Amino acid sequence: MFRIVLFLLAVTAAFGQTKFPGVGKAASAERVKAADKTVMADGRGLPVGKGSVEAGRGLYKTKCAECHNEAGEGRDKQWPALVGGTGTLTAKSPKKTVGSYWPYATTVFDTIARAMPYDQPGTLTADEVYSITAFVLHLNGIVPAGQELDQKTLPEVKMPNRDGFVPDVHPDVKAKR
Repeated sequence: MFRIVLFLLAVTAAFGQTKFPGVGKAASAERVKAADKTVMADGRGLPVGKGSVEAGRGLYKTKCAECHNEAGEGRDKQWPALVGGTGTLTAKSPKKTVGSYWPYATTVFDTIARAMPYDQPGTLTADEVYSITAFVLHLNGIVPAGQELDQKTLPEVKMPNRDGFVPDVHPDVKAKR
């Protein structure tokens, strides 16, 4: 039995050292720079651009509705709802949506820019992201139909749950490199 355990440990260690030629490649400096975008809650890091609720309506239909449905209600147990949930955060089964849970409109922008559309993340232009963000905020009753968002107006949007989070009082710890 002891020999079997030693053998399995040796095989596992050897497999962990195996290289997989042809799998993956180092990211270029251009790719790293393109992915290195951080949008802060106060709007720092937002790119230049603008978008409107109306422009977002069409973009949402072609880029988002397949997963989140036409009115942002999501697809049961598959893709999350973006709309609804108001007043449910203290319920036994809260519905955490853009309108009920998210504290900052800039976080909505950042999530869409980084992770959407699901099958092609990071492919939307800044103007498309501003427009889709405006439309999703409109679906939640947060901004009016005629609203246009940009790097100055987006951080000014007051989300319904902006006071629902407690600031972290712990200091940031920087990684040693």
